[in-house]
Amino acid sequence: MDSGDRLKRARDRARKGLGALAGRRILVAGDFLLDRYLVGRPTRLSREAPVVIIEQEDDDVNPGGAGNATRNVRALGGEPIPLGLVGEDREGERVVELLRAAGIDTRGILRDPEHRTVTKTRILAGAANAAKQQVLRIDQGGEYGAGRIDRLVRRARTLLPEVDAVLLSDYGYSTLAPQMRSCLIQGARAHGILSCADSRYRLSEFRGVTVATPNEEELAAVMGRVLRGDADVATAGREFLSRLDSRALVVTRGSRGMSVFEGTEHCRNIPPARRGEVADVTGAGDTVASALVLALSAGFGILSAAVLANAAASVVVGRRGAATAAPAEVARALA
Repeated sequence: MDSGDRLKRARDRARKGLGALAGRRILVAGDFLLDRYLVGRPTRLSREAPVVIIEQEDDDVNPGGAGNATRNVRALGGEPIPLGLVGEDREGERVVELLRAAGIDTRGILRDPEHRTVTKTRILAGAANAAKQQVLRIDQGGEYGAGRIDRLVRRARTLLPEVDAVLLSDYGYSTLAPQMRSCLIQGARAHGILSCADSRYRLSEFRGVTVATPNEEELAAVMGRVLRGDADVATAGREFLSRLDSRALVVTRGSRGMSVFEGTEHCRNIPPARRGEVADVTGAGDTVASALVLALSAGFGILSAAVLANAAASVVVGRRGAATAAPAEVARALA
């Protein structure tokens, strides 16, 4: 069977199996943030300094980081159980409120009174009939206390027997500390469920996960070399898969689609599903990891799961900010 036939069959399986994602229980562990978007239009230059004055038109907030992965699991029909930390502040309360409003079980979200909730405020501006572009981002908050991580490990042990898979969403803060990573990866293996790692800066520390979802830049960074084309990606992917001691590796490559590695098989390339304009890639990695772990937990093979994740990502990159994709939208993208 040639690669075109194999991809066609994988698309057919993904489309027919979309309904199997419903009700799959996914433990989403990682860094929970608050994403805030201030949107407006530029009006004039300030007389106080050489800067543009933006007249605010909208103010929107969403759970970010692992919170966005949680939203994506929910949107695709799964039942996410978030596991992480927020501060005992208004921003942390807002993260919990937003998750609860979406019908999500928040008993795995613990509060840390000594630290601020990580919050990312993005300011977007543009003319009335033009796409808004990000002009500034302001971050606040950071590391959480070690004592809170210990509590989180204990909470993880109580939740692992209840779920079908574990998604580790690492945005470079302290939640997925070594003891948390070990608890979740080893615990998943002990309970016979799969684990998926989506880590921005330290993927090599997630050894033993079932599958990982780096983008091409993250793969290059962890391998310590420049990847100049398909051949370099294929070599690096196979090497890193062996180093990570994982079943599979799915490398997202933007306009080049995805490269999928499993065992000792050759690299399989999936073309991009998006044909229209890309509005914003924010959070697309969360969508890929969420769709992939849902599909694998529902019994999909790795290629069909990656095709489904590719289609889901093609939906969200057509929207501003960290977005989600509904099953009907993914079905249309697969068609």
